Amino acid sequence: MDHFADRLRAAPQSRLQRGAAAEALALARELARRTQAVEEPGSEPRQMPDAGMFAAADQILVAAHDLALVLKSDDEVGEAVRLVEEARGRAGV
Repeated sequence: MDHFADRLRAAPQSRLQRGAAAEALALARELARRTQAVEEPGSEPRQMPDAGMFAAADQILVAAHDLALVLKSDDEVGEAVRLVEEARGRAGV
């Protein structure tokens, strides 16, 4: 996750505008949704706001660290890692 965030921070604005920031925000929202499902099962998940393309790296870090605190198994960790790797690939950073 840290590597993905670092790559986003180093990416030129044009790459962020071409979809890297949107991909990062989608990942952050999914990670936050998963965290909320564990912490507040059965409740309606709140959506992480779009704080702008330059905040996308910070948003994925916050969401990933929150999720890491509630994961209970190696399988859950593996699934989270897979989500991050797929998003990083789609973001092209």
